[in-house]
Amino acid sequence: MRTYIVYDLEFTVLRKQQYTADIIEIGAVKLTDGEQGPIEIDRFQTYVKPERNKVITAHTTEFTGITQEQVDSAPNFRDAIELFLQWIGNDTYYLCSWGPDDKQHFVRQCRDLKLDLKWLSNMNDLQLFYTKLQGNDASRRIGLAKALETAGLAFDGAQHRALDDAANTARLFVRMFNQITLEHNNASDDPLYETKLVYSSTEEDDDDNNPFRHLASLFSNPK
Repeated sequence: MRTYIVYDLEFTVLRKQQYTADIIEIGAVKLTDGEQGPIEIDRFQTYVKPERNKVITAHTTEFTGITQEQVDSAPNFRDAIELFLQWIGNDTYYLCSWGPDDKQHFVRQCRDLKLDLKWLSNMNDLQLFYTKLQGNDASRRIGLAKALETAGLAFDGAQHRALDDAANTARLFVRMFNQITLEHNNASDDPLYETKLVYSSTEEDDDDNNPFRHLASLFSNPK
């Protein structure tokens, strides 16, 4: 039986680029093959205690809603990944996210902590699949909110919360499943690379559909 893990990550929001963001939340939806396509069977969510930047800034809380108290009582990254893997289970699985950034953060943080990368297998970029299905190339990616609008779906939950973003991404995954071919790969074979945020750059995107425009406003209006 195949398992599809549609996941999303949230990070510390940092004003200075010389610092590396920490993963502070993992949210995921587990799906499996049904008679008419993938069906949801479970959900996973955990906060993650940051190890580099231990203080949750006001910008991070404003952008994600995640507080210092929530991460202080959370497992560290190593333990959070162990919980995540236990939840994923032993069936063949595909790790699917909206855009490449979450994959890059997973790989970077695992490498920094010298954790095995073999579990990061069959990683697929659903944003790229959806963008190409809409006739755009990779340089004109479509943001999650815009993609849901294009598909005639309303965003369910709060944006920039890992489980809500993962659940909404899973809805699009089910919609496009029969039009895409999932890739087989393993992150342990990937070269080192720098993390780069990727989001919609289409001309028709407005302020509400660009997921990082609000983040930019936080930096331009420091408190």
